[in-house]
Amino acid sequence: MDREKAIEIVGKKIKGPRFQHTLGVVDTAIKLAEKYGANREQAEIAAIFHDYAKLLPISELKNILKEGQEDDSLLLYHPELWHGPAAAYILKKEFSIEDEEILNSIRFHTTGRSNMSLLEKVIYLADYIEPGRSFPGVNETRELAEKDLDQAVFKAISNTISFLVEKKAAIYPDTFEAYNSFVFNTDS
Repeated sequence: MDREKAIEIVGKKIKGPRFQHTLGVVDTAIKLAEKYGANREQAEIAAIFHDYAKLLPISELKNILKEGQEDDSLLLYHPELWHGPAAAYILKKEFSIEDEEILNSIRFHTTGRSNMSLLEKVIYLADYIEPGRSFPGVNETRELAEKDLDQAVFKAISNTISFLVEKKAAIYPDTFEAYNSFVFNTDS
């Protein structure tokens, strides 16, 4: 699927600030892909669709996750985590996107996971640092993204875990596994 068609599809589903966020993620993902050697076209499509299910009602997201046979434990965690796996399922079912790299980049863009692929790191980080984002730690993560992709993703995951701990919120196991993966596999 080409960029124009993908943006047209997403633009019908997502409006306003969420659509502007999506465009920021697309631009950021392309830059990161080009800088770190990920496939530009895959990064572009994954970024365009990463929040495709973001605005769906919780009940609909739950039904999609059940239909897609996602891990039931996901439903125990905050619904904010559901839109990635739901979007991946919708894209495969409704738009015949079969590229597992793209689908997994969308599926794990909020949680991360152990041993993330290059494309998964690009989409995760692009979502975190796109220019419209403004929160403590984002500028430091942006600076790291200019120097070292793994260090930047590790920083984003670390910041996310710290934020959730501060809120006394549950942390999805994939996020801990992503963190540990970077600890064990890099000089982070």
